[in-house]
Amino acid sequence: MEKRPTGEEIAGAGAYEELHVPALFQEWTARVLEAADVRAGHRVLDVACGTGVLSRSAAERVGNSGEVTGIDPNPGMLAVARRLSSGIRWKEGVAEDLPAEDASFERVVSQFGMMFFTDRGAAVEEMLRVLVPEGRLAVAVWDSLANTPAYAQAVDLLDRMAGPDAAYALRAPFVMGDRAALEQLLRDAGAHDVEGATHLGRARFPSLRAMVEADLRGWLPVMGVNLEEDLILAILSEAEKELAEYVVSNGRVEFASPAHIVSGRKVGGLLATG
Repeated sequence: MEKRPTGEEIAGAGAYEELHVPALFQEWTARVLEAADVRAGHRVLDVACGTGVLSRSAAERVGNSGEVTGIDPNPGMLAVARRLSSGIRWKEGVAEDLPAEDASFERVVSQFGMMFFTDRGAAVEEMLRVLVPEGRLAVAVWDSLANTPAYAQAVDLLDRMAGPDAAYALRAPFVMGDRAALEQLLRDAGAHDVEGATHLGRARFPSLRAMVEADLRGWLPVMGVNLEEDLILAILSEAEKELAEYVVSNGRVEFASPAHIVSGRKVGGLLATG
């Protein structure tokens, strides 16, 4: 039985959808779907779907003859996802034990979720299990924090002002910056024809305040870190000075946001092992 989301979980997920999705995640959906070769009529599974930005893009691509299912462990994320799209099947579940039958999808995708899986190898094995033979999967993860200096500076700011838990929450999305390691992870799980590429994305926020609030009010609560309002305001004030170099015309904020996309193919029976 799915858990009932709390008000805090829904609020955090809503802020995530409003602030993070257009600034960071929307631009990657086409690249991930292309890497998985998602086409009209496909049954697609989106693992760690969050509020559903990739699922919604997949639904547009597969059309009425296809079907999209989004799975996520966070009930707040799923509540927002359901509110935004009723034509997608939303399920609560974890990547390491997908609530799906063997060989039930032509394509499996996962965008910026693998960094948080407790057992990444088991998660990829599960993705392959639910794929039909010759089905494809594609996974996107952020490049390292060292290659994303805007967030490296933001992590340092949080560490000083809010402590290690807040800093860790913002550092966590960048822990899989080694693309070769991700490619090997897919091979070890049984994927064939594994290939990867690093793409240079560009984060775009309407203002510096919006960028930092997206983390303080959206991302940190999703990660279980809730800061007092006075501290949030103090961090926002300090960020105006420390991150000013990323402000472009009209007060907007833009900076490089690289990510790796790795794909593979299932061969043979329920789980390829060669």
